[in-house]
Amino acid sequence: MDARSLLAALRLGRRPDPEAIRWFAAGLASGAVSDAQAGAFAMAVCLNGLGEAGRVALTEAMRDSGAVLDWNLPGPVVDKHSSGGIGDCVSLLLAPMLAECGAFVPMISGRGLGHTGGTLDKLEAIPGFATDLGIDGLRRVTAGVGCAIVAASADLAPADRRLYAVRDVSGTVESLDLITASILSKKLAAGLGALALDVKQGSGAFMKTREEARALAEALVSTANGAGCRTAALITDMDQPLAPAAGNALEVAVVMEAFTEPARHPRLVDLTCALCGTALHLASVVDSAEAGAAAARATLESGAAAERFGRMVAAQGGPADFSDRWQARLPNAPVVRPVPAPDAGHVAAIDGAALGLAVISLGGGRRVETDRIDPAVGLSDLLAIGAEVAAGDPLAIVHAADDAAAEAAARQVAAAYEIGGPTAPPALIRDRVG
Repeated sequence: MDARSLLAALRLGRRPDPEAIRWFAAGLASGAVSDAQAGAFAMAVCLNGLGEAGRVALTEAMRDSGAVLDWNLPGPVVDKHSSGGIGDCVSLLLAPMLAECGAFVPMISGRGLGHTGGTLDKLEAIPGFATDLGIDGLRRVTAGVGCAIVAASADLAPADRRLYAVRDVSGTVESLDLITASILSKKLAAGLGALALDVKQGSGAFMKTREEARALAEALVSTANGAGCRTAALITDMDQPLAPAAGNALEVAVVMEAFTEPARHPRLVDLTCALCGTALHLASVVDSAEAGAAAARATLESGAAAERFGRMVAAQGGPADFSDRWQARLPNAPVVRPVPAPDAGHVAAIDGAALGLAVISLGGGRRVETDRIDPAVGLSDLLAIGAEVAAGDPLAIVHAADDAAAEAAARQVAAAYEIGGPTAPPALIRDRVG
């Protein structure tokens, strides 16, 4: 095989041979492919695409560039992936709920990306919680507890790690083919039998339009199914935060409230149950997604999911009593102040990306990779679309490290809210693919 021949074919718009793609992915992992060749590949794919067969081949090749986990467990191995949004803490609820329904969930998650929060950052707001467990730790916790949420091991999909770094500096992050292969290669390396996808669409998502979200969902579903993993996607609302909080410890607090009082956070709970139902149906645990959603909801109402989450926290280094004493365990910001509504009316629209950037400005996310996160800061009590307000009523509560940061974030939050006439809340689930 020769990288130059593959690159020349891609440049001319020809669909590459799957064997050539497999060779190229192996070369990314081994170093046989240079950075210049990796960048040329990414740009050629960004401009000309791979086609469905090529996308499946790249996904499988990057999956197979490192370890691929094989499980011998008394239940199906399943997971979910979200394309990212504001207040999206579904993973923390979903993993123990699925485990309580008889599935095993080796969830490989990420950190904050752009204006969106990261599951690992949220969990690390819990004192002692360790996400870098390696493959052996992932196996141990998944087998013992039923679920684990960890960072990707260096042994999993190393070709993707190499190509992603090149894409980040070459202006090719937005390629649908490369996004799809990057997401799925890591998930499929975890040895999944079924995967539920949550593709966000709206002001707080990367996919702003219905067409963009649908294109991503279709690419992910067709590629994952083509690679042998039963997969379906829900296209869901991100024109407003999913939970009424944005920020690491604050979102963990919402999750703990949802475990014990699910009626307090209906949008978060309803979506989590729908995704659980999809995953359980794909894995043939239940006869329908609706039956799976009902089974998942029952784990909240019985308290079993909360207990399972506490076991996972303890197994990954967190406090053994976290489920009972989470209020005392989570960090608190020293400055807490409301953001007053400038006018009376109803919440007509919310700029979700602006809220995410406000959290980053508070120190709850990263501007550069080396930034350290303050787990206590963020936004809570975020009003939803359709809420009625009087002038001066709080739109949200800012949690900050100092007064100056709180004042700056309050201005950002106020600018992110549009007050107008009565507005119907957007539908939570907009479409399904697969």
